[in-house]
Amino acid sequence: MSTTLYQQIQQFYDASSGLWEEVWGEHMHHGYYGADGTQKKKERRQAQIDLIEEILNWADVKTATNILDVGCGIGGSSLYLAEKFHARTTGITLSPVQAARATERAQEMLLQVRSKFLVADAQAMPFADDTFDLVWSLESGEHMPDKTQFLQECYRVLKPGGTLIMATWCHRPTDDAPLTADEQKHLQDIYRVYCLPYVISLPEYEAIAHQLPLKNIRTADWSVAVAPFWNVVIDSAITSSAIFGLLRSGWSTIQGALALGLMSRGYERGLIKFGLVCGQK
Repeated sequence: MSTTLYQQIQQFYDASSGLWEEVWGEHMHHGYYGADGTQKKKERRQAQIDLIEEILNWADVKTATNILDVGCGIGGSSLYLAEKFHARTTGITLSPVQAARATERAQEMLLQVRSKFLVADAQAMPFADDTFDLVWSLESGEHMPDKTQFLQECYRVLKPGGTLIMATWCHRPTDDAPLTADEQKHLQDIYRVYCLPYVISLPEYEAIAHQLPLKNIRTADWSVAVAPFWNVVIDSAITSSAIFGLLRSGWSTIQGALALGLMSRGYERGLIKFGLVCGQK
């Protein structure tokens, strides 16, 4: 990962994670609002937990003993999975602030013996081959400058018979029509604000998964189920405490908040997709 991109991602999450937790909670990912996206009155934290559970059910993961959370944030998924499966969990992030807060949260939940959090590059992970029986990546793939290398690393550290689950931001498939100039501009605006090198389509991720080669590969587009999330986030940001927190967090966080509508409109126009991939080694 390039030093500049690494630093941009680190600084973005160092600056914004505290405010996100204060306003929203420990889960730094989309919520699930029903397969048809109509459960819009669902409590926001419950929607995020429901997303985790729905992904596990979709991937048919019923047990795990040693879990890697790639792009762990402040430990939302890691600690939830540690409790659910009575498992050991390791989370990695580029943000020292996130890793420190996740470690604190593990201590608060009495999970520090089974859960650890490291600052590490997902494209060059500090783990031996065949280490984890579940590799979990919930909304981190969009940050990776080399999608193939990222998935190769996830595959490398996965035990034979283990499961890889990735949920990530994608753009629409381009088999029928290439991205228009306006769509490309819309994506570039999102990339700039959220420190993304680029995103790819779900069919492209599926092709990489076959190259690894994963077995029993499944993919799904859950864009409709998660799209209401961004309008819920926008509503939650229009409070005096959130606005004051934005001013304290700095310009990159303010830009991120101002750009929430880019994601909402991206889903509305069918440009942004929420893609899932799973398979076994």
